Amino acid sequence: MPSHIQLRYLQELPPGWLSTPPLMRMELLAREDRSPEAGTVAPAASTGSGTLETPRSQPPMPPLEQGHRERLVELHASFGELLTFFCTNTTIHGTIRLVCSSPNRLKKVSWGLLLLGTLGVLYWQLGLLLEQYWRYPVIMAVSVHSESKRFPSVTLCDMNPQRPSSLRYHLEVLDAFAQESIYSLYKFNFKEGRDTPLTDVPGPEPPFKLDRGVRLQWLRHLGNQHKVGFRLCNSTGSDCFYRTYSSGVTAAREWYHFHYMDILGLVPTAGENSQANHFVLSCRYGSKDCQAQHFRTFHHPTYGSCYTFEGVCAAQHPGITHKISLVLRTEPQVELPLLSTEADIKVMIHGHNHTPFLEHRGFSLRPGTETTIGIREDEVRRLGSPYGRCTDGAEGVDVRLLYNSSYTRQACLVSCFQQLMVEKCSCGYFLHPLPAGAQYCSRARHPAWGHCFYRLHQALESHRLSCDSRCPRPCRETSYKLSARTSRWPSAKSADWILGVLGEQTPSPSPSPSPSPSLSPWRSQTPRSRVAKVNIFYQELNYRMVDEAPVYSVPQLLSAMGSLWSLWFGSSVLSVVELLELLLDATALTLLLGFRWLCGAQVSQPGASTTSGPACTSPRARGCQPKVTDPGRPVGALEMVLVEELG
Repeated sequence: MPSHIQLRYLQELPPGWLSTPPLMRMELLAREDRSPEAGTVAPAASTGSGTLETPRSQPPMPPLEQGHRERLVELHASFGELLTFFCTNTTIHGTIRLVCSSPNRLKKVSWGLLLLGTLGVLYWQLGLLLEQYWRYPVIMAVSVHSESKRFPSVTLCDMNPQRPSSLRYHLEVLDAFAQESIYSLYKFNFKEGRDTPLTDVPGPEPPFKLDRGVRLQWLRHLGNQHKVGFRLCNSTGSDCFYRTYSSGVTAAREWYHFHYMDILGLVPTAGENSQANHFVLSCRYGSKDCQAQHFRTFHHPTYGSCYTFEGVCAAQHPGITHKISLVLRTEPQVELPLLSTEADIKVMIHGHNHTPFLEHRGFSLRPGTETTIGIREDEVRRLGSPYGRCTDGAEGVDVRLLYNSSYTRQACLVSCFQQLMVEKCSCGYFLHPLPAGAQYCSRARHPAWGHCFYRLHQALESHRLSCDSRCPRPCRETSYKLSARTSRWPSAKSADWILGVLGEQTPSPSPSPSPSPSLSPWRSQTPRSRVAKVNIFYQELNYRMVDEAPVYSVPQLLSAMGSLWSLWFGSSVLSVVELLELLLDATALTLLLGFRWLCGAQVSQPGASTTSGPACTSPRARGCQPKVTDPGRPVGALEMVLVEELG
C-alpha cells in the first residue's frame, strides 16, 4: 500500500481507534472480514470509556489482501503461544500434559519439573556415551582357524665369540687389565695362564691405548658395600654416573663388554669372522634332510656363530612325528671367557624375514640334553586410526630401518636408538647397523661415548625417548607361544656310539698332559656336554586370530542414542528435529521482540523530529518512519500505529 494511502486511511479512523489494544484491533479486523457487508467497518472504540461502538456510516476500508497474504515464515505472537503449539503437536511423550494441566497449577509445575529432569538426565547420559565413543575403545574378538602352516625361522648361536686375529693384541691388553681388576677386588689369581704371551704376539703392535680410567671398583660411598661397578664421565668430567651391579660376575661381564665394544669400534671389520668348524651336525625335517640353502649364517660379536634355519617346509600335520630335529655341537668358551660365561646354546624362534634380537627374546638350550619345543601360533590384527596407531610396513613410519628385513617394532626401536646415538653422541653403537655417513664409537675418536651411550640407554628403558611414539606396532603381527621339555641326551649307555657316529670321540682314558690352569675349568668337560639335540614341532595347526573391533561403531552409537531417547522421552529422530525447530523459533521470536522494543523506545523519545530517520519506501520496511505530507498533523501517534500495524 503506498504511504499516502496509509496516511489517509489512518486519518479516517474513528475516534478511540488508536487507544484500542493491538490484539483487539486484529480481532475486530478479522470479524469485519467475515461479515457479509464487506464495505463497512463494524468495530470502533469510544474515546472516553474504551467501549467499542459501531458507527452508522463509515467509508469503505481499502483492501488488505497484501496484509493477509501467507508469508514464507510465520512466527508466533508470544512465547506462551509458541510453547503451547509445541506441546500440543510434538511427538515427545508427556508434553501434552503441560497443556492439559493448565487449570491445575500443581500438576503443571510437576509435569514441567519432570520433563526438565528427564531432559537433564538424558543429555547427561548422552554426554557420557559420546565421551566413551570419542575415546575409540576396542574389544578383542578371538576366532580359531585351521590350515597348514609354514614353519617359522629358527636362529641358533653357539655362544662362543671368536677372537679376531687383527684384534689379538688389543684383546690381550684388555685381558691383562681384566685380570688386574678382578685380582684387586676378589684376590683371584689367573696364574698368568694365557695361551699366547702378550710379548710374543706376531706382527707389529698397533698403536692402542686402553681406557684405564674406566675400571671395576667397589662403590662403598653409594651406601651399599656390596655394589660393584664402574664410573663413566662426559668429556669435561662435570657429569659422571655409576653403572652398579649387585653381582660381581655381572659387573665384570658388563665392564668387559663395554671395553670389547670400544675395541671393535676401532676396527669394525674384525668382528665379522666366523668359525671354521661346524655347529649344526645334522638337521632333518620328518623324513627329509635339510639342505644348505635352508640356512643363513652370520657372526654375532657376543653370541658367536649363528645359523638361521628358514622354514621353507610347511607343516601338514601337527605332532612330534612332523618335527624339525637338529643335533648341535657346543664348544668350550676358551676364546673370550670373560665375555661369554654361558655354557649353552642361544635359540630364538621368529617370523620369516625378521631380524632376530636374541638379547630380547632368545632362550637357552642346555648341552647334554634333548629339548623338545612345541609351537602354538597367534595372529593379531589391529585397527588403525582413530582407534589406535599401527602400520602395515615401514613406509608410514618416520624412522628409517637400518635392517634389511621386514618391519618389526623392535627393529624400529633399535634403528631409532642408533640414529639418536649418531645425532647426540656423534657415533653409533657397534652391535647395530650404521646410518649412512656415520662411524662406530671408539674411545680413540670419541673419548666420552660410553657416558653418552648409557645415558641414552637409560632414557630408552624408562620410555623417555621419542622412539616409543615413533615406532608403532604392526597392524598384523604373528607371535609364537612355546612350551618346552628336556631330557638327558645321550644316555650313559649310548653316549659312546652316538658320539662316535657324530665325530665326537670320547677322550681316551690314558694319561694326558694337564691343561693350562686358566683353561682347566673349560677343558674338563664330559663328552655329553659337547652336543645337544633340539626338536621343534607344531602342537596343533589351529591358530587363534585376535581381531580388534570398535566398541562403538557409528550405527551402534546411533542405536545407543536412540535407546536413550526412547527410554526417557519415547521420541524419535523427528522429535529431535522438532526440538531444533522450537529452538530456532524461540531465537527468531526473541530477536524480533527485542528489535520491536528498540524501535518503540526510539519512537517514544520526547522531541523526536518528524524528519528524522529514513523515509518509508515499503509498508513492511523495518526501522523506518513514514514521510508525513501534512506538517500540521501530529506524527507521534501515527508513527506508533505504523510500527505496530504495518511493521
